[in-house]
Amino acid sequence: MNTLARGDVQSAARIVVKVGSSSISGANAGQIARLVDAIAEAHGRGTEVVLVSSGAIAIGMPYLHLSERPTDLATQQAAASVGQNLLIFRYQDSLDRFGIVAGQVLLTAGDLENPAHRSNARRAMDRLLALRILPIVNENDTVATHEIRFGDNDRLAAMVATLIQADLLVLLSDVDALYTKPPHLPGAERIDHVAAGEALAGMEFGTATGSGVGTGGASTKVSAARIAADAGTAVLVTATGLVAEALRGEHIGTWFAPATTPSGHPLP
Repeated sequence: MNTLARGDVQSAARIVVKVGSSSISGANAGQIARLVDAIAEAHGRGTEVVLVSSGAIAIGMPYLHLSERPTDLATQQAAASVGQNLLIFRYQDSLDRFGIVAGQVLLTAGDLENPAHRSNARRAMDRLLALRILPIVNENDTVATHEIRFGDNDRLAAMVATLIQADLLVLLSDVDALYTKPPHLPGAERIDHVAAGEALAGMEFGTATGSGVGTGGASTKVSAARIAADAGTAVLVTATGLVAEALRGEHIGTWFAPATTPSGHPLP
């Protein structure tokens, strides 16, 4: 892992990209191709990329004739079981344009709490990356329970970035950056840079997306960014539609500078 500066994104050896359900499902399903284009560009210059993708439950919902995200665990698990297969198929169908092969990695919080399981997960992803495979990671919603769930894939992405010692974590959402308050409110100002350990006092972050299919929001991204940055991984928070610019190192989004003295591997 290198301590990455904002202007050095193209030199990053290993990057984790996280995308949420609302960005790649429903009316936004077409954004998968744009996301794959950007990942393929980074992959083509030799960067090792891991994609953490939500969306299994959202994609599975129509096949279970559900118009809203289910609230009970069993139905969530059923929707995830159907949707995970379709999610990977959609990614692979787009990746075929570049001759890139995806590898599915499903994790629970328990996997990263257990030293042996954590070591196995690290070894598997290291090997996939060495073979030039694109690992696509998601929470294993089909078997996860309320007690062991990550709660949102922003946190999962931060844990994965820490696990594999990524140089950069890119957290994608529906908004181009973090703001001092919800961006539709008067007086909201974009946060350009967060120094290592800097407190974001007085910020007003929302707690959930408005799409009805995701579980994350600005507050979860801040928490996830803290986990990764404290462990030495730089973090960029921006919109899914700006992923190509993000991976080229353009000055967009909100940058969380990594700690120069990492705090070590944080457990879920």
